[in-house]
Amino acid sequence: MMTSPRPTEWKRPFTDRLLGALRLDQSVFAEVARDPDAMGQAAAVVALGALAQGIGGVQATSTSELILGIAAMVLSGFFGWIVSTAVIWLVGVGLLGARAEYPDLLRTLGFTNAPKLLWLLGALPLGPALFAAIGLTIFVWTIAALVLGVRQALGVTTGRAVLVCVLGMIAGLVLALVMGAMIGLGAGLVR
Repeated sequence: MMTSPRPTEWKRPFTDRLLGALRLDQSVFAEVARDPDAMGQAAAVVALGALAQGIGGVQATSTSELILGIAAMVLSGFFGWIVSTAVIWLVGVGLLGARAEYPDLLRTLGFTNAPKLLWLLGALPLGPALFAAIGLTIFVWTIAALVLGVRQALGVTTGRAVLVCVLGMIAGLVLALVMGAMIGLGAGLVR
């Protein structure tokens, strides 16, 4: 008797995953955490979110300033994704004993950047108050996605996911301050 090969798990197309992440659909974060082939998609979400943030958030007076600002946003988006995931992974796995592999968390947290696509609205002439409201909304939405992504990738409760995110943000802020101080000291020595 011949048996047919086991069907592979169904995977949503990229756009469905992206829209699901925007809707804060937990199943998308769980699916991406289990799908090693989704790393490119996660990187695309980070790039698109950073690009949107650059287009909508950079106040440039020239085309070259705009291009440099967007390039800086994309580079900082990727750097922030990799470093913040490492910090959250160290906190979750190292301090709280969660079980997860770094690449699984990296893919998942890449998709938590989906709300940043809404920064494109910042390119519209909406005025400072509406621009600030959009920024606050995107920030809260991104934090909610981050908590859901951490919860799914680390397999922890919502409370523990919030704790991991808060500790991760504090550690990330300390790291950024230390790096900023080192850069500042280095710049002062060069003068």
